[in-house]
Amino acid sequence: MVVINQKKNLNFGKNNSPEISLNSNLKRWFSRNIGLWKSNRTYFLDEVKKTYNLCMNLKIQALENKSEWESHYKFSWYPEKKYIFFEENPQYRERGEMLAYLKGHQLIRGNFYLSNLEGISNIKQVDEHEMIFESSYEDWHIIEHTRLVDSDNYRFRVIYSWNKNKLKIVENHHEIKIIK
Repeated sequence: MVVINQKKNLNFGKNNSPEISLNSNLKRWFSRNIGLWKSNRTYFLDEVKKTYNLCMNLKIQALENKSEWESHYKFSWYPEKKYIFFEENPQYRERGEMLAYLKGHQLIRGNFYLSNLEGISNIKQVDEHEMIFESSYEDWHIIEHTRLVDSDNYRFRVIYSWNKNKLKIVENHHEIKIIK
């Protein structure tokens, strides 16, 4: 597997005009995700041959920016109740937050869900309702499909995570918007 953007090169050319450095479709898509989501999740863990079902709360907020052309977000999550999943799989954080911002077709993350490392997710737009995020950090390579459904009241996410080129985790998330 090839590590994506290993040098974290954020230079997109000499012209720094906001119209060129910001993809308004991405900004609009992210704004449709703002709110509190009830996230019903299924984790398939290959190594231990176990499946877990749990419910998390996921809050996505737009943050104020110095420039109207920058889009900064805060993602925070916490469980609906206590789950044995987190005791058996301590690499997953029961609760936490991530700060991120858009730069071109990349999401610049302050940290990843399985690591405190900052990094970059490359974004591919499938259509006006679905984005694909591709990330690499440490020995992980992750592909996440996120699709908005039914006037943005629902989201479906599927996440594939490889560690050292071996598929380790498959996740399905069915999410219902609770608060806009």
